[in-house]
Parts: sequence; C-alpha cells; structure tokens
Amino acid sequence: MMISKRRGGLAAASALAAVALTVTACGSGSTPESSAPASSAAAQPVTIRVQTFGGGENFGYKNAVAKWNAEHKDIQIKHENLTDQFEQQYWPQMIQWLTSGSGAGDVVGIDEGGMGLAKARSEWWADLKEYGLESRKADFPAWKWENGVAADGKVFALGTDIGGMSLCYRKDLFEKAGLPSNRDEVSALWPTWDEFMTVGKKFQSKVKDTKFADGTNTLYQVVLYQEAAKNGNVSYFDTSNNLIVDKNPAVKTAFDFAMKMSQQGMTAKLRNFTDEWATGTQKGSFATVGCPSWMLGVVSGNAGDDGKGKWDVAAVPGGGGNWGGSWLAVPKQSKHPKEAAMVADYLTQAQTEASIFTDFGNMPSNTKSQQDPAVQGAKNEFFNDAPIGEIFAKSAASLQPVFLGVKHAQVKNAVESVIQGMDDGSVPYDKAWQQLVDDAVKAAG
Repeated sequence: MMISKRRGGLAAASALAAVALTVTACGSGSTPESSAPASSAAAQPVTIRVQTFGGGENFGYKNAVAKWNAEHKDIQIKHENLTDQFEQQYWPQMIQWLTSGSGAGDVVGIDEGGMGLAKARSEWWADLKEYGLESRKADFPAWKWENGVAADGKVFALGTDIGGMSLCYRKDLFEKAGLPSNRDEVSALWPTWDEFMTVGKKFQSKVKDTKFADGTNTLYQVVLYQEAAKNGNVSYFDTSNNLIVDKNPAVKTAFDFAMKMSQQGMTAKLRNFTDEWATGTQKGSFATVGCPSWMLGVVSGNAGDDGKGKWDVAAVPGGGGNWGGSWLAVPKQSKHPKEAAMVADYLTQAQTEASIFTDFGNMPSNTKSQQDPAVQGAKNEFFNDAPIGEIFAKSAASLQPVFLGVKHAQVKNAVESVIQGMDDGSVPYDKAWQQLVDDAVKAAG
C-alpha cells in the first residue's frame, strides 16, 4: 500500500485557500447532458467533487472512486482530501463555505464532531429525500440514520463508517523490548489502563529510543469514549447542549490518565493528525496508538510499505468504546445535486463500504455490509493479517453513540490543545485542568 500524500499544517491551509479561490471559476463540473443546448457538441461529463479529511488513507475511497469512474463516463468523481485536521482546519473552512453559499464540494464528509451543528443548519443541505434516498433508512443502525436527519425532517447525510476500538502496536518493537508480540498475548497484558502503563514502563526500560505511545491526545480520546459510556453517553455537552466539561467524570478521568502518561514520560509528545505524527509513525517513534477501525487506514497510510507486517492489532485496555465515524452530505449550493446524491448513495452502499473495509479497515456503518461474510472474515495484510472482521464487525451492532453537541468540534479542539500543551511542557501540569475548563467555556461561546 503506497503512502498517501498528506497536507497538514500550512500546506493544508494553502490547499483549502486554493480551493476557495478556484471554486467560482471551476464550479462543480460541466452541464449535464439533459440540460445541454441541442446545438452543442457532445456533453462533457459532470464532475462531482467529493471533499473529505483525514490522514493516511482517510476515507479509503481510492479504489471505490476508480471503480465508479471506470463505469460512469457521464459522471466522474473528483476526490479532494483537503487536510488531516477536521476540527482545526476542515470544519471551520467548510462552515465558511456553507455559510457563504460557495466553495463546498458537491459531496462533503462530516466527522461525528460536526454533526450537531450540521443537523441544526438544515438550510445548508440538499434534501436527499428528493432523490429517493429515504429508502436507505433500513441500511443503517437507528442512531446512525437519525444523526443524518435534520430537525425539520430533511435527510441531509448518509453514514460512512463507525468506530469500534482496538489498540495498534509495533510487533517488532515489542519483541525488541522482550515483551510478548502475539496479538492474543499482548491483549492479555493490559485488561486495564493501569496495566497498560505497567507494560509501558517495562517497554521504556528496554527500548530507549522509542516512546511507548504516540502522545496524550489519542489515548485521552479512547479513554474519554469508554468513560462516556459509563456516564450517560455524553462527553462535553449534555443532551440539552449544556457544557458539562467540569461536571462529567468521563472528561476528568480521561484527563487524569493523559496526565499520568505524560508525567511518566511514556509519550512521543506528538499531536495526532499532524505531519510530525505521520512522520513518527513512519520512523517508529512510538509503539502503540489507540485504533478505532478507521485509524487502521491512517496508520498504514502514514507508515507506508516499510511498516507492513511490523504493526499488529490487539484488544484495547478497558474493553470496547466507539470513537468516530463520519457521514456524507450534499450541500445545497451544489449545481448537480441529483448526481451528487447518486455518488453519496454509491459510496455508502453495502458493497462499497465492504470493499473499503477489506481494503483499508474503515468499519461500515451499513448493517448489510457488516453482515457480509467478506467483512466478517476480513484480515488486514498490513497489520500482520490481523482478523479485523472478527475484531470489529461482530461488535458493530452493539456500539453505542456518544452524544456530541453543536459546538463539540470547537470544544474538542480547545480541550486537546491544552492536553497537548500539558504534554509538550507549554501548559504546567498543575494549571492544565483549570485551563482546559476555561478554554472549553470560551470555545463553547
């Protein structure tokens, strides 16, 4: 699997700006044949711009797009992965485009953290019911479908993937540390997060040039989702959209764990979804990273071919969790909403989502896809033939969503900036919690 070209930091911002500058000139594609003047030459194909985010293999659309384009000469998909960073770059820019009425693609990806706001702004979106896609309701778990329905009943988004949880680890580095490297034996090492840290101390004592974990933020997020399930399935906001950062035990528990990992020097101090983090993945700067199913494609894409067989997948400490998952929506500003709806429909069909899972590891939200024998029995060659179908697919039906408020993305970015600052030394440990609370309040407005 080839490493993806990535556009983080300033490069990502430049890419977003470039799209913004060219959108008025390029539009969404050429005029469909049905509306072309009778005297015109043969109609050009309609180009549907699909905009997504994420590192590595991101949404895993490479093969699916190639298949569509080979079979549909009249409608061509142009996939634009704009940036690794959803909260910091992609979503703020997308909000600007959606608000101004120009700039957004014909189909846009939305992370779970943006769906609260997306649901509240029905005027941004085309109604997929106009194109018969209300018929897709039975294809998804109730919570996944309902999150793509606005308050006024408009169906504006279809589910792509869901999270699930595992922990990715460097098999070769575990062997170097004298630790078990077989995935079942590794899983048995850490039934709890305390035992995870015990393993980390052993690792650090043997391997001096590598840190046990990538950074604080990824593991913080894993623990947060696990703890949220124990506290009403809420994180930063309650179900009435009240900020509860300082009241929800899930947040404080995850914060305390991140602080312990940092204080004990077990992290490579890398913020996830940055160029430095991707480079660290490739160079073996860390031995473990929290892995919801979609993270498999990120890790394999970042590590490149040299990482094949070095990484493996084990059970996550604490058991379970559901981090992440996205949706596809059609902005109302699209000049080709019918064709865009066709593309969104295709990319979320059972067969397509199954192929994305077997190719890249993104767990389907489509329940028919989850039941596909190819999904149930899937193995991931990059991860030492890990049985990802067994790891993720069989638990998919029982995953519980965590409620995320309208301002979740903004608060998440503020919170994780403090946690990263705590890890890199720019925020003192004894002041970090209060700063986290204060910055969350500011971000929530």
